[in-house]
Amino acid sequence: MMRKPDYARTHFASQQAKNLRCALAQRMGEEFPRLGGGRILDLCAELVLEVVDAHLKPRDHVRHGQVLWLAVDINDPPRRYRPIAKTRLVPVVLDLSAPEDIEDRLKRTPSDERMLRKAVRLCRQSHEQGGLLSNCDLAELLSTHDTKVAALLANFEQETGTLVPRRANLHDVGSGVSHKRIICLKRYRDGKDSLSIARETCHSVEDVDRYLAQFERIRACREQGFTIEQTAYFLGCGKRLVREYDAIRNQLEDPQ
Repeated sequence: MMRKPDYARTHFASQQAKNLRCALAQRMGEEFPRLGGGRILDLCAELVLEVVDAHLKPRDHVRHGQVLWLAVDINDPPRRYRPIAKTRLVPVVLDLSAPEDIEDRLKRTPSDERMLRKAVRLCRQSHEQGGLLSNCDLAELLSTHDTKVAALLANFEQETGTLVPRRANLHDVGSGVSHKRIICLKRYRDGKDSLSIARETCHSVEDVDRYLAQFERIRACREQGFTIEQTAYFLGCGKRLVREYDAIRNQLEDPQ
């Protein structure tokens, strides 16, 4: 017995293919015929749509005073010779202008203090959303120079012992080196454990233990009389890194 034709499926099933995913798959198959068959093209189209969806925010998700910005994925640390174009980015929504900023203006708060508060807020908001801002990101957002931002944040971290989560610190990119000092001071001066330090400095426990172990190795070499050059050679690290930890060692031995 012959099956009765499904009129609806025969005439309207093709409408299911009229979507952006199919259009992407068709275009990729046309432009890159060696990419693969239909299943591969569909998978590639899905991946493209995932990226597009992640980078688009509905208007009702961005309020007045907020801005959508692309930050570096906190889980994608830098690698040698890899440009930012090949680094994972995540969209973050930042409060570029908040009520407290207006209050600071009305109170005639000095401009450097206002800029610092805003920079700290932007870094923390980005970090909470899984992204890290660089000093250049902050400079562009705040219409200033990156060295200005770096100096303000470095002074803030040194004076308060609080780490601002940004790419310079958590990814060791640029001028943010104070996190090593803060981590070592919290352990050897304040007697805190790795878990507490990790929580207070926005690092993982593994990263904290790695910094502390590196400090111990460098301190042991220096206390045995090795020069900075010899220490760097024996430990397979840079002389600049040895100098950074050596300065921390001197500060711990002579807090004044």
